[in-house]
This record gives sequence, structure tokens and C-alpha cells, in this order.
Amino acid sequence: MNRASDLAALAALLADQTRAAMCLALLDGRAWTAGELAAHVGVAPSTATGHLHRLIDGGLLAERRQGRHRYVQLADPTVAHLIEDLSARFGPRPAPARGLREATAGAALRRGRTCYDHLAGRLGVGLTDAMTAAGLLDQANGFALTATGLAWLTDELELSPDELRSGRRPVARGCLDWTERRQHLAGTAGAQLCRRLLDNRWVARIGSGRAVRLTPAGKTALGRLLELPDLD
Repeated sequence: MNRASDLAALAALLADQTRAAMCLALLDGRAWTAGELAAHVGVAPSTATGHLHRLIDGGLLAERRQGRHRYVQLADPTVAHLIEDLSARFGPRPAPARGLREATAGAALRRGRTCYDHLAGRLGVGLTDAMTAAGLLDQANGFALTATGLAWLTDELELSPDELRSGRRPVARGCLDWTERRQHLAGTAGAQLCRRLLDNRWVARIGSGRAVRLTPAGKTALGRLLELPDLD
């Protein structure tokens, strides 16, 4: 019964639309202030603070302090996976009439975005498919990085083997993409791959949100390393 009670409490936290919107915003992996989240979801700062306290007490968010400022972010990668997996359970809804700016932002997110600390959207799924086709990932027997894949990440992309195997987090994990309805690469391999592509400027952020794009340099470099599909 304790487990049932815990599950019901977790469901209650996400049953509120404002709290759910806050968690979705925090999938960008950054730490936000209460004021930033209040403006993003369209509620008063005092209302946002009350919701944030509930999410922190429930273990979904963590609070970080830096000087006089307080920030919140998702508690850990497992929370990000939970939010993304739950979002992927719902089929696409007919889009209401929107302005050009909102439609453009939505299209950018579908093309490529960060899912906490790894790549998602057509870009993330396309990279995952290309790595699978090249024998770097095995999706036939679960979801695992192959020995060839480990060598590719450490030799071609110069990632540290110790960082790939650090902590209790799995090296490779499939994360169901909520727009593509297929899996993209998560785990430490997904996180380190995303970091390396951003550091190399093969992938660049679009504005201050979650959307990212493959740069011309990235298209050339990854085209040399992988048989990438058309991601436009």
C-alpha cells in the first residue's frame, strides 16, 4: 500500500496543468528562477512559488542557491525520462490556429531539441537510427551501446570512457520521443554525445529554449562519420 500511496502522490503532482507545464519547461536541462517559470506558464509569482514548493517536496525538482538567487531544476535524469516518457504516451492533437512565431517555434522543436541533457526530435532520432545502422547501437536486444559503438565514441569523438561509465546511470538507454514516437539515445552516452556536439558547434541552440539545429559544419562532420538521414 505504501507504494500505491507514493504513486498516487506522484500522479497528483503532475495532475495540475501549471505544475506539468513547469516540468516540461525544465526539460531543457537548465535551472530556472521562480519568476522565469511564472512568466513562462502565465501565473503570478506567488502562485508559481506554491507549485514549486510542492514539486520540490515531492522530489521532482531540486532547488539550487547561488548568492541571493534561488533556482530550480529537475531533480535528476530519471525525472526527465519520466516526463518525456509520459508525454510520449499521448498522440498528436490537431493544432489550433496559431501565430507564425508559435508555429515556427513548434516546428523547430520537432526538428531538434534537447531532452534534459540529450538530443531529441528528428535530429536525436536520426542520429540514433544512423548509429544503429552503423552497428554502434543494438536495438534488437533491448537498447545497448556495442563494443564498436564505445570505440567510436571514445576514438572518433574523443569522449572519456570513465565519463561514459560514471555513476549508476546506464550507459545507453532508449527514451521514447514524444514527437517522433520512436526512441532516441539517452543515458550517459546520449548526454556526452550531446555535450560534445554542442562543444564542437556541430549542433547549436536556437535562442534560449530547448530547440537546437544541426550546423553546416556538423552536417559535414557527422556525414563523414555516419550515414545521416535527411533531417530537414
